[in-house]
Amino acid sequence: MKIICTSDWHLGNLFHGNDRIAEHKHFLAWLLERIKEQQPDALLIAGDIFDNGNPSAAAQSAYYEFLADATETCPDMNVVIIAGNHDSASRLEAPRALLTRYKVEIRGNIHRSWVANKDGSNWVINYDDLMIPINGGDGSQAIVLTVPYLRSDVVQNANYSDGVNTILRELTDRARGKYSDSPLIMMAHMYAKDADIAKSDASEKIVIGGQEEVNMHGWDEHPDYFTCGHIHKRQHIWNTDWAHYPGSALPMSFAEKNYHHGVDLVTIENGAKPQIEFLEYEPQHKLISLPETEEELSLKKLENLINTELQNRTDGKLGDDFVYLALKMTLEKVNNDAIKELEALIGTKNAVLCKIQKIIPELDIATVSGSQHLQSIDDILNRNPLDTLKETFAVKNGKEMTEHQEKMLTDLLNSLTAENDNAL
Repeated sequence: MKIICTSDWHLGNLFHGNDRIAEHKHFLAWLLERIKEQQPDALLIAGDIFDNGNPSAAAQSAYYEFLADATETCPDMNVVIIAGNHDSASRLEAPRALLTRYKVEIRGNIHRSWVANKDGSNWVINYDDLMIPINGGDGSQAIVLTVPYLRSDVVQNANYSDGVNTILRELTDRARGKYSDSPLIMMAHMYAKDADIAKSDASEKIVIGGQEEVNMHGWDEHPDYFTCGHIHKRQHIWNTDWAHYPGSALPMSFAEKNYHHGVDLVTIENGAKPQIEFLEYEPQHKLISLPETEEELSLKKLENLINTELQNRTDGKLGDDFVYLALKMTLEKVNNDAIKELEALIGTKNAVLCKIQKIIPELDIATVSGSQHLQSIDDILNRNPLDTLKETFAVKNGKEMTEHQEKMLTDLLNSLTAENDNAL
């Protein structure tokens, strides 16, 4: 049995204000060619189909046109889709009754019933609804266990990780009891503990403090294969050979410009371990940062770098292969007039300028007047507020305050202190 696993399409995404619908259609056309080529038994899409809960008409059209083309191209293929945290679960699941007739199964929500028993009342999950049998052309069968993004009101546990684990393991145990002779393939959308995400400019919506991290270490009775959405970098989960993130269809931030994109082709045969083959996709538009390093360049050197690294436009028009550009510069060395010159120069290149990123030179805080090593809360409480403000200014701007700026702050602090004393 052959299965294509993909996730995190983010249809309708605007990249620094640029509509990406043409890029997404480019990816979907590529995926349709892979389906024609591989003739898989199933296509699994692990959430974040859309970039937001109210996608544009163009994004929805691209989605439904792809489903129509895919089911026509490979009529025996099963398609299974779950909702991610960016999707509106109810909107995604709304056409479920219609699409089921075309072997497209959608699970946006986990359906529950409020049941009363002798011990009280509680929510009971319809686990059977999350089990979807898929049939291979060779007569084999596998069971797809669908787990859309679980919001805290569904998990209903003080510890999110424990609550999600309870659902995942209960679903697996029940499926194994019901379909004892069939391999189990789980598809979920979540943030697995220890997953590799970008250290800065991460585009995944990660809850602060790791409150939605799911720790699944030590799960001995896991499914035969686990494919997951939410994290954009293609990678194994928990260093296992049975759990995997296929990654996003396109890079979603400049922090992801070196990621590899594509889909996983998973083959399950004769009770052997599932085999993963990566089908790599080359996005239509590359992401480029100039310069690549944190090097401080003058205006002239920046102009030379732009002319060297970027192609000219043809007849003043962007080509289909234009690049997205992040320009890094030290603003102290390049003034506003120079920035306008650079923008005009980039306007002649086959590139779209997405952002100007400020390079802040490293500064030894120990050399900043008033800086000190803080070891306790008392040190902070007893510290002169002006010293704290001066150090913060230096960290943010890469240079110390001028005498004039320091005098203005001193006058302001003295004024606030006088108002406080008068109030007392």
